Amino acid sequence: MTALATERRERLHRRVRFIVAFTITYNVIEAIVAITAGMLASSAALIGFGLDSVVEVLSAVAIAWQFTRKDPERWEKATVRAIGLTFFALAAYVSIDAILSLISQEGPEHSPLGIGITALSLLVMPLLASFEIRTGRELGSKSVLADARQLMLCVYLSGAVFIGLILNSLFGWWWADSVAALIVAALAIREGIEAWRGDVESPFEVLTEMKDE
Repeated sequence: MTALATERRERLHRRVRFIVAFTITYNVIEAIVAITAGMLASSAALIGFGLDSVVEVLSAVAIAWQFTRKDPERWEKATVRAIGLTFFALAAYVSIDAILSLISQEGPEHSPLGIGITALSLLVMPLLASFEIRTGRELGSKSVLADARQLMLCVYLSGAVFIGLILNSLFGWWWADSVAALIVAALAIREGIEAWRGDVESPFEVLTEMKDE
């Protein structure tokens, strides 16, 4: 029984390393595309979205570091707090960027590339986050769950930037992405506080409980 439990845990550790490797690879590509699209369209929101991808890479690197240790559980608290700091950094940048955009009254130009990359993120990230959440819950790892919440925050940010780009392109609502970004920043602060306290649970937990009932 112990051998089986140990074998399962090692398999889950390998799965975490796979998730981390995929996350880093995808987000490096996403960051390059989004920042390039943002520069071409003079879109602060898209550039912020690209920098969010950089933050996600840092979060994934923290998890990768933890699960290369001989005893990953020993480094749980430090890793969760490191991820909490990435939430705060993201919230600070997004807030400053959104406020400056509102003050200058400058909205993004039409960007098919930006719309495409944010739409792709809306498809990929929820699946990856769900996979990581299931793995983290089975492992009982708060750091893995915290990283999954970082991925879910990317989904919210992707949706905000996507909607902002669409509304600006269709109706000229230059302020839409900035307002949505401020909402995302508020969510990031909340997630950061919970991660720092170690109070991490699955964002899909309520849906799971409803399904079980």
